[in-house]
Amino acid sequence: MKEENIRFESNGLQIEGLMCIQKGERGVVITHPHPLYGGTMYDQVVAALAQVYQSKGFTTLRFNFRGTGDSEGRYDQGTGEREDVKSALLYLYALGKRDIDLAGYSFGAWVNAKITTSDFAVSNMIMVSPPVAFLDFSFLSLNPRITAVIAGGSDDIAPVDGINRLLSMWNPAAELEVIEGADHFYTGKIGILKSVLSRLIGRFQS
Repeated sequence: MKEENIRFESNGLQIEGLMCIQKGERGVVITHPHPLYGGTMYDQVVAALAQVYQSKGFTTLRFNFRGTGDSEGRYDQGTGEREDVKSALLYLYALGKRDIDLAGYSFGAWVNAKITTSDFAVSNMIMVSPPVAFLDFSFLSLNPRITAVIAGGSDDIAPVDGINRLLSMWNPAAELEVIEGADHFYTGKIGILKSVLSRLIGRFQS
């Protein structure tokens, strides 16, 4: 499906994004890996998230965090990036989307986890490879909006054992899907990742 280049404002900064608009109230904001390690909205996992959500009828918005690509500003250790996510959610809300998911990969999942129910009403949150061996998730307690976590079985940045230990505190009811043999970048496993995402998102809709 066709995505259009858009810009929205976040704390006075112009943030660039890609949006695919579809009918209905369903939308999703999708966030990318760590910008200091080359992460952008064009990452193949981010693109896979966008494609699967589009196939389910969602309006999708993926964007570059501040200081990444043509987005203004500079890297802000997750604080300003949290504001970027909130601004993206508000952008979808202004378009009439009322059933909004939040999906993030790696660093993006960590930033998304900083969004609380008092910030914004999110329907479901999907975390792909939350980097629990690389970033501090101690701030995150019970969040029933975290409905699914996907991890690679050979990922030392987001190790399954570490995620499993924390998931009971995040949301004991959340599903953990492990893609055996997948590394942090899902090398050679994007097709399997899409299949898993499609099944999970379809389950949320049922």
